[in-house]
Formats: sequence, C-alpha cells, structure tokens
Amino acid sequence: MIALTLTLREQPGYGIDVSLLTPDRLSGLSTEDIGALPLYNGNRRQPLSSLFDIRGNDAQQLVILNSSRHLHGIGSGMTSGHIRIEGDIGNHLGQGMYNGCIEVSGNSGHWTASGMHDGNITVAGNCGNFAGGALPGDRQGMRGGTLLVRGDCGDRTGDHLRRGHILVAGNSGAYCGARMVAGTIAVLGKVGPKPGYAMKRGTLLLYETPVELPATFNDCGVHDLGFLPLLTRSLAAVDSCFAEHDNGECRVHRYAGDLAVDGKGEILVWI
Repeated sequence: MIALTLTLREQPGYGIDVSLLTPDRLSGLSTEDIGALPLYNGNRRQPLSSLFDIRGNDAQQLVILNSSRHLHGIGSGMTSGHIRIEGDIGNHLGQGMYNGCIEVSGNSGHWTASGMHDGNITVAGNCGNFAGGALPGDRQGMRGGTLLVRGDCGDRTGDHLRRGHILVAGNSGAYCGARMVAGTIAVLGKVGPKPGYAMKRGTLLLYETPVELPATFNDCGVHDLGFLPLLTRSLAAVDSCFAEHDNGECRVHRYAGDLAVDGKGEILVWI
C-alpha cells in the first residue's frame, strides 16, 4: 500500500472548499472516483483531478503536497487516519475532528481545530485567530484532543475552550483563553492583552507574565503546585518542547477569575 498523495499543480488565487479530503471519506474509492469528487469555490464546482495530481492508494495515510493557504476545511469531521500537509493550509483545519492525526509543515489559517472532539493536530508554523476557538454563533470551541502549535497564534486562542489541550511554543495574541469553560492552554512565549477574559473554569499556564490582565482577576500570590512538573513531563508524549522547560520547580504566581462571570478559572505564571 502506498500513501494516497495529492499534489496541487499550482497555487490557486481563490478559496477552495476541500473539507471532503479526509481518510475515512476517501477510503475504498478508486483513483478515478477520487479525481471526480467535486470541489467548490463559492457556487462554482470543479473536479478534484483538475487541481491535483493523484497517486497511491492508502487513504488512511493522506499526503497533501505543494499545499496552499487557499485550501480550506481539510480534515473536517475526520474519524480516523493520518493527514500530512506539506506547506501552508487555510481556515478550518480539523474542524469538528473526532479522531486521527494531522501534521502541517507550514502555517494554518483561522479556526484551526475549532470544535475538535479528539485526536492530535500539530502545526509547525503559525496559526491564525481562534485556534481551538468557537465559530461565530457557537458556544463551544475545542471539546477534546490536543493542538500543538510550534510557532505563534493569533488572537482569541482557545475561545470558548470546552476540553482538551492547546500548546503554543511561541506567542499568542489578545484574549487568549477568553470565555474558557474547561481545558488547558499553555503558552511558552508572550500573550497579548486580557488573557482569560470571561473564563469560567480551566487553566492558562504561562511562562511569561502578561502585560495586561483583566481587572476582574484576583491575585492569589505565589504557590507551590506539585502537579506542574508532572504536567510538563506528560506533554513530552506529544513531542512538544514544553518538557525541555521543566526545571523541577513548581512555584507559580496564581490569578483566579474571571470574577466578572463568577469564574473558577486560573492563570498560572511559572516563576
């Protein structure tokens, strides 16, 4: 069996909905059937074979080569398999994903892992806004699984996070962890203004002191929390760089809130 490989012939100048490109949807289809699948740009439809060269037959190992930021929705709702993307990818990567693994060698767009239930997504570059966050009008972002971003994230990372882990090796923008219900967000770099805004529960683990916290967070002082080294060591299982920053210390500055919504969440700043 050879991995099913789709090579984009040229970079499109417009957005294309490729949400049907998941291992579970492509399994059992012949090369001709895959090539005939419809891709949409607004109300315009074109066959997949008009954009991609197709080779291989193992749809559980899907490879996208010469990828583009104009390809949106890859991995949406996937339930099994592995997707490897060489290059950048557009919005809604892994949206509503139930299981499986997605790896991106470049950057991803907005709403990466939005509504994800389980599985693992790794982005080697940067993510746009609302990574792991909720879609407009939705009140639940990620519901489980792990999103690892080795670069930076935009604004509102983990907005309405319900469950799961978001690990950011770089910086995150404004309102990181806003309206969180549960789950964990860890950021190695800097965060923008108002992290944890309107969060109800959950944990924001930061390695640098925020420039501007919401006024409705209570300063609880410095604490020794013995579970933190265990947490960072467990993150090594997802091949993250967080375990490298484990120095055996477990002292953090704890802030509780958001008290404006009677929140029981916490922001922990590692000392």
